[in-house]
Amino acid sequence: MKRILLLAILSLCLTACGAGQSYKLRSADGRIVVTLGLSDGELYYRVSRDRTVVLEESSMGLQLEDRDLSSGLRKLTASTATQIAEDYVLRQGKQREIAYRSNQRVFQVENADGQMLEIVLRVSADGVAFRYRVPGEAGQVQTVVEETTSFAFAPQSRAWLQPVAEAQTGFANTNPSYEEHYRMDVPVGEASPSPAGWVFPALFHTGGGWALVSEADMDGRYHASRLQAESPEGEYRIGYPMAPEKFTDGALMAEAELPLESPWRIIAIGDLATVVQSTLGTDLAEPAIAPMPWVKPGFASWSWALLKDSSVNYDTQKRFIDYAAEMGWPYILVDVNWDQNIGYDRVAELADYAAQKNVRLLLWYNSSGAWNQTEYTPKGALLSRKQRRAEFARLQEMGIAGIKVDFFAGDGQSMIAYYRDILADAADYHLLVNFHGATLPRGLQRTYPNLMTAEAVHGFEMITFTQESADLAASHMAMLPFTRNVFDPMDFTPTVFSEIPNIERRTSNGFELALPVLFQSGLQHIAETDEGMAQVPGYVREYLSDIPVVWDESHLLDGFPGEFAVIARRSGDTWFVAGINGGKERRELQLDLSFIDPRVGEQITDGDTPRTFARSEVETGSAVAVDMRGHGGFVMKFPAAKLASNE
Repeated sequence: MKRILLLAILSLCLTACGAGQSYKLRSADGRIVVTLGLSDGELYYRVSRDRTVVLEESSMGLQLEDRDLSSGLRKLTASTATQIAEDYVLRQGKQREIAYRSNQRVFQVENADGQMLEIVLRVSADGVAFRYRVPGEAGQVQTVVEETTSFAFAPQSRAWLQPVAEAQTGFANTNPSYEEHYRMDVPVGEASPSPAGWVFPALFHTGGGWALVSEADMDGRYHASRLQAESPEGEYRIGYPMAPEKFTDGALMAEAELPLESPWRIIAIGDLATVVQSTLGTDLAEPAIAPMPWVKPGFASWSWALLKDSSVNYDTQKRFIDYAAEMGWPYILVDVNWDQNIGYDRVAELADYAAQKNVRLLLWYNSSGAWNQTEYTPKGALLSRKQRRAEFARLQEMGIAGIKVDFFAGDGQSMIAYYRDILADAADYHLLVNFHGATLPRGLQRTYPNLMTAEAVHGFEMITFTQESADLAASHMAMLPFTRNVFDPMDFTPTVFSEIPNIERRTSNGFELALPVLFQSGLQHIAETDEGMAQVPGYVREYLSDIPVVWDESHLLDGFPGEFAVIARRSGDTWFVAGINGGKERRELQLDLSFIDPRVGEQITDGDTPRTFARSEVETGSAVAVDMRGHGGFVMKFPAAKLASNE
């Protein structure tokens, strides 16, 4: 199906010989065009941008237990095109107020038994999305056996992909947890080193532009998907969770009463700036279950990052409360075994002490039942609704702000439902939530505004474990703004200026300072300790005490996946610009900051050595020079209402 000549013949035949056999849907600006058709009883689609192929002919379809809706299909029909217009507000992320606009058509096709499949297709200025619907009588339970969706890229396309770790491997059998390094700039068709496949989001560079593939709107009835390990000739097929990736005795694959609806399959398309600035991951997510005005994103101090388990004691946590208060941060995260090392009563004392300093506590929990071998506590306290709600009521009475829940089993349908159950119950008790050892959020932060962040990344803690991770850290972090962090919050836990015990840090202080603006997370846990922060210049502490975590708009100014990234973000009338160099060689840039009105701001970058800082004045303009050392970085801040000097 992928040969160009055959595609041309098929297209001509379907248009001329089979009325109703193929249809097109265009974005409002006409640049992105999707063709959806039926050939030899099978559905296909293809995508172009500016008349250049992004996706070649790719497959569509579902197989359920009692019906095949992927082959032997007939009678393809389509609705007229309609416009979808939706405005919404996010409690956190790269853009607060979002206006989603797309064109939509709904297609219907049936199998030989007259059983129907619907495909809802949307095309917007920044990409394509589609989902399946299986109509039927309410009460009829169905299980998905296979989804035949594929993404067929031309052979010359390149890919940036993260392997899925095999289930029941890794520390205490806790994989998969989306914590592998990306394979960068590899040819499409290269197999994953893991039989479990590749995670979402997956980035591709095609003749028609960049394409970021993911999914959204996980209603708890469907499993989370991925890309299969094998992709012959560059055709990637939807993959499935491995057998252990489920709640104890729960379902693995999608299992629900009809009508059944799949998540949206999302392909953000355009140049790198369009992809990085795309909001499709939340545009296609279920709207918020409630406004939750009590949700307050912010920074947190965190002892465990550098000091590990031994730091989870009363005195150290009290010290980190003082640290958060001094920095003006609203939260402190108290990590593993707090129930044993400190106890509920003394944690309540810490919460009272913190409240006097306008700081609130976040507490760690072990999500797991029997699906891994972890022993950290509290464990097993969230497994049932009755247990959860009793625990959450106790936390609310103690004045706790939120929870960090770790060590999930993977992507099975019952595990996705477990995530949603935790979020729903936590919302009733006004608790913020952070998922660790977890899957990609897939837009759940829109549906549940109390979902502040999720790990699902090879984050800072991995750098503290192995020198290999530290050696790869700079290029890895320069990859994340183009992939993992595009649609969803990411708890990387950034920023260390001190030396890491038993590890040689490769990134400069300027690089580390850029991360809290470059990375998006509703809770931004800073890894540096109070003692380490006391050693940096006062202007650095002042800068870190005044960084927002909710932005009004964001722009990719320059960058390339794995090499470097420069992003500008606005909060109110103040602009922040942050950049990192993932390479070893010095990089000189000319940034166009003319979109910011004329202002004088502050720039902080690396000093004479990678462990020092330098501060200077900087003005906006169309050619602002920036010089980044290898593995270095910088930040700029442009407050409002200060005009540039004419002298």
